[in-house]
Amino acid sequence: MKNAFIYTDKLSEFKYGEHHPLKPFRLKLTWELIKAFGLDKLSSTIYIEPKPADQSFVEKVHDHEYLDILRTVNVGIDVPYASMFGLGYGDNPIFNGVYEWSMLVAGATLEAVNLILSGEVKIAFNIAGGLHHALPNRASGFCYINDCALGIKYLLEKGKRVAYIDIDAHHGDGVQEIFYDNDDVLNISIHESGYYLFPGKGFVEELGTGSGYGYSINIPLPPGSDDKVFHYVFDRVVPAYISKFEPDIIVTQLGVDTLYDDPLAHLNLSIYGFADAVKKIKSFNLPWVALGGGGYNIASVAKAWTIAWAIINDVTLENKIPASYIETYRGYGFENDSLYGERYEIDDDVSQKLIKEVDREIMFLEKNLSRIKGKRVI
Repeated sequence: MKNAFIYTDKLSEFKYGEHHPLKPFRLKLTWELIKAFGLDKLSSTIYIEPKPADQSFVEKVHDHEYLDILRTVNVGIDVPYASMFGLGYGDNPIFNGVYEWSMLVAGATLEAVNLILSGEVKIAFNIAGGLHHALPNRASGFCYINDCALGIKYLLEKGKRVAYIDIDAHHGDGVQEIFYDNDDVLNISIHESGYYLFPGKGFVEELGTGSGYGYSINIPLPPGSDDKVFHYVFDRVVPAYISKFEPDIIVTQLGVDTLYDDPLAHLNLSIYGFADAVKKIKSFNLPWVALGGGGYNIASVAKAWTIAWAIINDVTLENKIPASYIETYRGYGFENDSLYGERYEIDDDVSQKLIKEVDREIMFLEKNLSRIKGKRVI
């Protein structure tokens, strides 16, 4: 079965603003690097240009009034009451095409879901997606339309049980809030602690409510956590709960602001550590909607998501970026031709202290999460 890459250069042409940290151009950098490695010519893949989502479907997650305001400011001009919906602040600027951009990203994720539901592909990757902070009635954290939640909603309507795995440095509060009372969505998030990082949520005590109690799994990492700490948590938590929940499909948010060179977070993962996480997710051997997410060192974003696409297609890349690509994009942060960069690690004594911290979180989960049930009664 083939895998799908959902992309159009139009996604990279929008601009949040000259000084805004989210640069949609990182998407083109990724696509061009994928092509430089020949990953666009694999017989195992198909490439799809997305269409904008239909507002009638988006209203299944977002309020009609909010979407109308978002559509009104699409020309890049502020309007009265926009600030009530989180629009116009530094994080969520009003820019030319903001509604168009958001609906195109959402459409790409819905296309990814549709391709999997049709049986045409096993894995679909939308690097523009992963806008996990948007709330039903407001923009938040650079996110206007929560494409992750829309994709999950689509799957739920088709009777699927969904495991959502979020490895962005910032907690996916929007997705959690929208499905907080739903026991058909298992929400697993490994992120930097909200004590130190936006959105100030995602604490281990946030377990869900009503029938969804026990289906929100949060492991906040202390600042400085590296590959060793991250994978200690991943290995202790994710496979066990995936096995217990028995999902029909996995949706992931593959943010790479966890990397040690990212300017907006305080974690120390290397691209090697990120790649290992992608390999472990693939090993679940389930239909998989892979979405992008955060990442503000745009060269590292392009490297990491290119490697992710290679892993999805069982391709091992050499650790050398083609010279033609470096020549074209050197000014965007490609200081050398190393694809993986450094294998960054903190001192063993420090990492052991951090592991002890996360151990307390894991023990809390093990004590309180006996409620998750799979498709069979267990």
